[in-house]
Amino acid sequence: MSKVIRVAMAQLNLLVGDIPGNTERVIETAIKARDELGAGMVLYPELALSGYPPEDLLLRPSLELRIDQALAALKQQVSGITLVVGYPRYRNGALYNMLGVIRDGALITEYAKQCLPNYQVFDEKRYFAAGNEPGVFELDGHKIGLSVCEDIWHSAPVEQLKAAGVSLILNINASPFHAGKPAVRTEVIGRHARSAGCPVLYVNQVGGQDELIFDGGSQAVDAEGNQVFAGAFFEEALYTLNVDLETGRVDAEQPSLPLPGLEESVYNALVLGVRDYVRKNGFKGVVLGLSGGIDSAVTVAVAVDALGTAAVEAVMMPFRYTSNISIEDAAEEAQLLGIRHSVISIEPMYESFMAALADEFAGTSMDTTEENLQARCRGVLLMAISNKKGYLVLTTGNKSEMAVGYSTLYGDMAGGFDVLKDVPKTLVYRLAEYRNSISPVIPQRVITRPPSAELRPDQKDQDSLPDYDVLDRILELYVERDYSARAIIAEGFDESVVNRVVRLVDINEYKRRQAPVGPRITERGFGRDRRYPITSGWKLGE
Repeated sequence: MSKVIRVAMAQLNLLVGDIPGNTERVIETAIKARDELGAGMVLYPELALSGYPPEDLLLRPSLELRIDQALAALKQQVSGITLVVGYPRYRNGALYNMLGVIRDGALITEYAKQCLPNYQVFDEKRYFAAGNEPGVFELDGHKIGLSVCEDIWHSAPVEQLKAAGVSLILNINASPFHAGKPAVRTEVIGRHARSAGCPVLYVNQVGGQDELIFDGGSQAVDAEGNQVFAGAFFEEALYTLNVDLETGRVDAEQPSLPLPGLEESVYNALVLGVRDYVRKNGFKGVVLGLSGGIDSAVTVAVAVDALGTAAVEAVMMPFRYTSNISIEDAAEEAQLLGIRHSVISIEPMYESFMAALADEFAGTSMDTTEENLQARCRGVLLMAISNKKGYLVLTTGNKSEMAVGYSTLYGDMAGGFDVLKDVPKTLVYRLAEYRNSISPVIPQRVITRPPSAELRPDQKDQDSLPDYDVLDRILELYVERDYSARAIIAEGFDESVVNRVVRLVDINEYKRRQAPVGPRITERGFGRDRRYPITSGWKLGE
């Protein structure tokens, strides 16, 4: 005889630190899954009650009390459905990344995550002790296996569950996005499902948390490792699946959704990152400098898609070197997007600064100092608007520029959130083309004209930098893959260009430490991923 259980997967966007609010979301979702969807079990993401990653909130003395209160609320307010939910919890003086199974007022079992990731953006060993026992509970005579996120990427926890004779593995996650990761997840989950000989239900959280983006993509694979259901990316969802514990068959009531392509997934990650950062931090809207260039054009498009037209303001801040083309293109972008657009010349304030600095600058010739002063005038204007209106300033620097320091501290780096911080310049162009394929919002001239900061007459980015095609390939090898300068040269790149780029990356660490946070979309973003000393005697070469 078959034994079918109806399971709901709650792909939720939760708020780190808001334990009462997250608990209420869990309760609301459980009641909906029970009453509207007829589910007998509902799965929630990893550390759902605290949000992920809670970082040093885990060190707060009141954490234990708050989690105990949350668990008491779940036991008191939800019945008639089994909850599988994640939370941090102390046991015998140690803190664990815990999964609890709650049914009709009782905590049936708890499982402590065994495999604690401590690489890239993860530092769970800073906070948690590792569990060492398999997580198994019985349901109508069948054994159900429990695992938390990283556990499914390793063989030992899966082998434990196989040895215990489980009929189904539940895997709860807070797995952050980077380009290409969704396909890798499916391959890993399928491989372990085949090894265990049973289906795996994988639920992932969704939402932006500072620089991390959680993309959802909850899914189910059968005992043969075939993906039988694929959920949405970058949005909340509640899915129901019917699982036959006798045969291992998994049936979904919703159709599977296609895996988004690179440009679509990155663009949607940026939109989600902006929306959550602005809304979760209580900003009324955003303001940015709209220069007529490609970076600000993509940034403003992302902002409008994230927040709507009423919450976005763009400011063109021309100077004597600003071309008419840039002024026209910025105005056209604002009109196409339907946002507020103002023009404020920086000429008067620049002249005031130069007059005040006349004695200090006497006997010197013009150099990058005057160029940086232009950028800093713009930064002052944007920050003043931010303070007055309660808007977040979006900066527009891309990863290529951040890598080599092609930016001005307290100028174009002044702001609270850098949308393109982890997006290489060559990918920025692809995102512009992708966004225009949905509806035309970026003038084609912005995409095709040579990029320029317009801080001096006839300036082009390539006056100071290698072509972006070359620069981004060198940066990928050096920043993303940790190649040495010598190894990059061996790949066929010009020695002088490589040495110059590598040196620029190394000496501009101090700038990146002062840069705003921004959405992480690669495996090696600046900030949480790549941590290099500012003061260092490391020499270029091997």
